[in-house]
Amino acid sequence: MAKEKDVKTNAMRILDKLKIQYKVNYYECEEFVDGVHIADMLGQSYDSSFKTLVTVGKSKQYYVFALPVDKELDMKKAARTVGEKSLEMLPVKDINAVTGYIRGGCTPIGMKKLYRTVIHSTAQDFERIIVSGGKLGTQLELAPQDLAKACSAVFDDIIF
Repeated sequence: MAKEKDVKTNAMRILDKLKIQYKVNYYECEEFVDGVHIADMLGQSYDSSFKTLVTVGKSKQYYVFALPVDKELDMKKAARTVGEKSLEMLPVKDINAVTGYIRGGCTPIGMKKLYRTVIHSTAQDFERIIVSGGKLGTQLELAPQDLAKACSAVFDDIIF
C-alpha cells in the first residue's frame, strides 16, 4: 500500500518541476463521490476545498474552472470571464479524453493541454487551498497563487 502512495501524478510532477511547495493528502476512495462528501469525511472547510469543472464554449474551446466544492458555477459569469457567448458542462464521458483525468480526480494542473483556467476569487482569501491531486483518493494542498502559476489561471467571480 505504501508503494502506491509514492506514485506521483502528472500534477505533482509539474509542481515539482516548477519548484512549487505542496502537501499531498491521501484518502480511501473506490469510486467518485462529490467534493462536499470528501470535505466532510476529511473535516475540511468547503470554502477552501475546490472542485474542478470543465466546460466547452460555443467556439468549441474548452475552459477549466476551480470553485469551492459547495458552490455552483454561474455559467453566464463564467462565459463572460472567458469571452464566450455561452458555456456548457463537458459531458462526463468526455472528461478523460479532454483532460487526461477521470471524474473525481480532475485537477486544473497538468491536463492534456493547457486550457484557459479560472479560479474563483475567494481562493485568494486563503493561505492554502485544496484541489484534486490527479486521481481518486489524492488531494493537493497549496497556495492559491501557486495553483494559478501551475495552470496559468486567473482569479474571478464565477459563482452565483
